Amino acid sequence: MSEASFYDQVGGAPVFARLVHEFYRGVADDPPLRDLYPEEDLGPAEDRLRMFLEQYWGGPKTYQEQRGHPRLRMRHVHYAVTPTQRDRWLHHMLAAVDTLALEEGQDATMREYLVRAAAFMINADEPLI
Repeated sequence: MSEASFYDQVGGAPVFARLVHEFYRGVADDPPLRDLYPEEDLGPAEDRLRMFLEQYWGGPKTYQEQRGHPRLRMRHVHYAVTPTQRDRWLHHMLAAVDTLALEEGQDATMREYLVRAAAFMINADEPLI
C-alpha cells in the first residue's frame, strides 16, 4: 500500500479550496496585487490556482487535463512580478495558510514550497522612482 499524498494527508479538496479562497480574499483588498489579475471576477483565477496546488501536492490532475503543463513562468511572463509583488503575494498566501491549522510539519512543508515558488516567479526588477 502506498503512502498517502500530501494532498490527502492535509485533508484534500476542502483544505485547498479554503487555502485558495482565503488567499484571494486578501488579493481582492490589495490594489497593487489585484492589478495583476485582469479578469473582473477572481473566481477563474481562484479555480486555476486551486487546481494547480491540488495537482502539485498529489491530488487530482485536473489542472493538467484542462490547461496542460503548468509552465508557471511562461504563464506569468506578461505580468511584472517584482520582489515587492512577491512579498505581497506571500503575505496573503501565508496568511491563508494560517487559517488551515495544519500539523507543524505539514505547515512547514507548505510554507517552504510557497516561499520557493514565489521567489521563482520574480521576472522584473522594481520600477525606478
